[in-house]
Amino acid sequence: DTEKKYVQTFGRKKNAVAVALMRAGNGRVKVNGVPLDLVEPAVLRMKVMEPILLLGHQKFANYDVKIRVRGGGYTAQIYAIRLALAKSIVMFNQKFVDEVSKREVKEILMEYDRGLLVSDPRRCEPKKFGGKGARSRKQKSYR
Repeated sequence: DTEKKYVQTFGRKKNAVAVALMRAGNGRVKVNGVPLDLVEPAVLRMKVMEPILLLGHQKFANYDVKIRVRGGGYTAQIYAIRLALAKSIVMFNQKFVDEVSKREVKEILMEYDRGLLVSDPRRCEPKKFGGKGARSRKQKSYR
């Protein structure tokens, strides 16, 4: 029965996509097979830990989370991971625990940073002709 209990969520930032698979377990959180506290770059490690630190380790103690992440740069990947992780705990509570605990978790995360549950819609704008980028144009002089 416990083997059936899992949720799959995703997080996106720019071109990075992280997919989190959360199931009943014993508190292991891995990103591409690496434990969460060894995620590189070390400077952004706290960003990934935010959902866990906000909710407390005991909230994650009974779950295993496997996260696959690909695409984008390393900062975008970090943000995609934290989004997927935060969304997975909310969804797991909604699906298998109860509405009250889901709302409680969601409020804690939302109060801290909306970016933990809502994806950032900004994307790269395509380049157009007549210049070297999306908005820049070739200079012209009227002499």
